[in-house]
Amino acid sequence: MTFPVTEHTVKTARHTTGYLACGAKDAPLLIFVHGWPELSLSWRHQLPAFAALGFRCIAPDMRGYGRSSTYTRHEDFAQEEIVADMVELLASLGRDKAVWIGHDWGSPVVWNMAAHHPDKVAGVASLCVPYLPSGFTLETVVPLVDRALYPEAQFPAGQWDYQFFYEESFDKACAGFDANPLNVVKALFRKGDPARVGKPAPTSMVRMAGGWFGGGACPDVPRDPDVLTEADMEAYAAALTKSGFFGPDSWYMNHRANAEYARRAANGGRLAMPVLFLHGAYDTTCETMTSRLPEPMRRHCADLTEVVVESGHWMAQEKPVVVNAALAKWLAAKLPGYWKA
Repeated sequence: MTFPVTEHTVKTARHTTGYLACGAKDAPLLIFVHGWPELSLSWRHQLPAFAALGFRCIAPDMRGYGRSSTYTRHEDFAQEEIVADMVELLASLGRDKAVWIGHDWGSPVVWNMAAHHPDKVAGVASLCVPYLPSGFTLETVVPLVDRALYPEAQFPAGQWDYQFFYEESFDKACAGFDANPLNVVKALFRKGDPARVGKPAPTSMVRMAGGWFGGGACPDVPRDPDVLTEADMEAYAAALTKSGFFGPDSWYMNHRANAEYARRAANGGRLAMPVLFLHGAYDTTCETMTSRLPEPMRRHCADLTEVVVESGHWMAQEKPVVVNAALAKWLAAKLPGYWKA
């Protein structure tokens, strides 16, 4: 049975979330959480597939994106606020729990749901960004940098250099993206390149270069048809043009608040529910194949399944069949009772 993807909005006194929905309204719930600089559209290959498998699938536009509210202060994009948006979304759906699936900055959101609201999480899955119980912060990730690839004298922050650029030159970072969002979308959304594995990521040289694109506007490159159609590209660009990059980029400006939030997690940050992590074999920023980045996750998840996907960072869009198969297999193996619920 095929289900249409429909648009919805939930408004509360504190926030408005626009979201996509697909599947039978009373079916077991999956909530898909996108990252930077994306949209609910990022899950276009997952929503109908899992609706057809018997789930109610929801994909929100996150705070600062698309049809959801945006704000003018960095602190309004701290993880605690974003998790509160998701708690409100879940309540508006009349449900007490879901399986939460995240990618990129959506991953810390679903990890935080699991760590702070375990009663609302039947299972949690993440694409590319592993669980970091002390928070997805510079203080956490820089000590885990692969120093064989990123010698400290040359690359003090490793592949996380770009996050320091936001902290030190926020207005310049936003201006570079806002100058031409369409070109940014074309430049970012590209399939993984095996030839880049084992070489320093472009994100390790942002400050050295004076900015993301050498300090200017993003150059024009061809769209990668293996990741985006023309219509997908136009939808991303239109949303980013409308809302701007202040909100999306502000997610990077709350390291201290996010670390403090992580310290208040339930059960010392240990996750008891089933967890799935999908490694991007060719993701050079969230490099989890050879670095120590996944180690804290392995220590703090009681029921962890790991799968390697031969893709770059935009995994759900580049390799949707492989991603969907891994998610479906995990749901069947680890949450059979939930699937039938």
